[in-house]
This record gives sequence, structure tokens and C-alpha cells, in this order.
Amino acid sequence: MSLKITAAQMVADARARIEEIETADLIAKVDDPDVVIVDIRDIRERNRGFIPGSIHAPRGMIEFWVDPESPYYKEVFGQEGKRYVFHCASGWRSALTVATLQDMGFEAAHLREGFSTWEAQGGPVAMPEPKP
Repeated sequence: MSLKITAAQMVADARARIEEIETADLIAKVDDPDVVIVDIRDIRERNRGFIPGSIHAPRGMIEFWVDPESPYYKEVFGQEGKRYVFHCASGWRSALTVATLQDMGFEAAHLREGFSTWEAQGGPVAMPEPKP
């Protein structure tokens, strides 16, 4: 099978036109009330640890949760004056997501290296509550 464009090229193209945040810079802003960190990883990934205070928004629903005209719209994405930073595990999915949101007119950035470097660089990690 021959593709018109590879996934790697799609990520590279997205990264060339979106804002990327370094891990250390987002760690410094983790408690900033004007920054909304959005975790788009699968729930199984998030269950192994997540950025405290981050919002979980599955990648497959992002466009619908952000669109005020969608029946799936989430108010958290309509906050004025907030800076949204999306992340996944390695920065690939979040790059594609932010490029798509930018095309929709929703301004956001993404964590360049994703959650993969968060804990190693001293970022706080929360764990989900144990289920009874």
C-alpha cells in the first residue's frame, strides 16, 4: 500500500504551524489558573498517572467537545482568557489535534514531548482514585 502522506509527515507538518511548549515551561505553569492542560491520551494511559488538574478529553471527541454548536460541547472549552495546552504521551497525537483545532479557529498549544518527559523533568504526577 502506498499512502499519499505518512503519519510522520502529518505530525511534522502540524508541528511546523502550531505552538509547541517545552516540558519545563509547562511544569512552571502547572498551577497557573489561566492555563488549562488537556490530556488526550487513552483512559488506560491516564490511569498510569496524569498531570494534576488536567482535563481528560479523549482525542476522538475533541472537535465535538470544543464546538459550541455540537451537542457534545463542553463548557470547559469556552472559557475566555484561558490558554489551552494539549498533551498526549509523546507529542504526536497532540500535534495533530492542535493543528485541527487551529483549523477550526480554536487557539491552543501542545506539549512538545508529551507526558513521556513530564515526570523525569520533575513534573507532578497524580494517580486516579482507587476503585472500591
